[in-house]
Amino acid sequence: MDNESLDRIGDALYEAWLSRRVIAPISADLPGLTIDDAYRIQQRMVGRRLEKGERIIGKKIGVTSKVVQQMLNVHQPDFGVLLSGMHYEDGAAIPMSSLIQPRAEGEIAFFLKEDLRGPGVTITQVMDLTKEVAACFEIVDSRIRNWSIGIQDTVADNASCGVFVLGKERVDAQTIDLQTCGMVIEKNGEVVATGAGAAALGHPANAVAWLANELGARGITLKAGEPILSGSLASLIPVAAGDSLRVRIDGIGACSVSFQ
Repeated sequence: MDNESLDRIGDALYEAWLSRRVIAPISADLPGLTIDDAYRIQQRMVGRRLEKGERIIGKKIGVTSKVVQQMLNVHQPDFGVLLSGMHYEDGAAIPMSSLIQPRAEGEIAFFLKEDLRGPGVTITQVMDLTKEVAACFEIVDSRIRNWSIGIQDTVADNASCGVFVLGKERVDAQTIDLQTCGMVIEKNGEVVATGAGAAALGHPANAVAWLANELGARGITLKAGEPILSGSLASLIPVAAGDSLRVRIDGIGACSVSFQ
């Protein structure tokens, strides 16, 4: 598709985010839309937010676990960018008025000690360059009506990113088996999901390696110190006003968030 048409779709997604409303699935009306087209739309949508003063502060990997792929009927990972307006502190209360149709994901956040850029990045390189990891929540939030998404829809919509919450505890990744570490999520005091590091493309560092290589092919570098959300370790959890969530990941720590 031509850039003008792609920009119009990116503008529509931006306006949907701004007004907290949904739009019809993009891919349904544009069956020829490619994934590269969708990333071009994402770039436009994100660019509109940058024009209003936000900053890119990190990256996220989406649709890494089998259970999420099955829930969304999207069967390959994607990526998006984290913006300064998306970040909430551990324990924050997030206003539901800032979201549309949110769902929570428990994840492991990576922080690199050096910049990393593909192609050819391996799990070993990711682990060698990881300074620390933390438990986190990503609150995904689709601008597409009823979450009726294909891969092109979620890519265009900045990988369905809403907001994210980083746990205060940071630990040395070399001291943990990130593949087998267990995760438990509680909602309003009851366990609603469990998972393990292996849910994210077999190993969360493998997800980060995938991201580094995908970004490298587009001339983008993973930057030291920025959070990298490595993907959900369990199913998506719908949230509503009054809900509170807590995630704990063995050896890493905990993170909590509520909604008002």
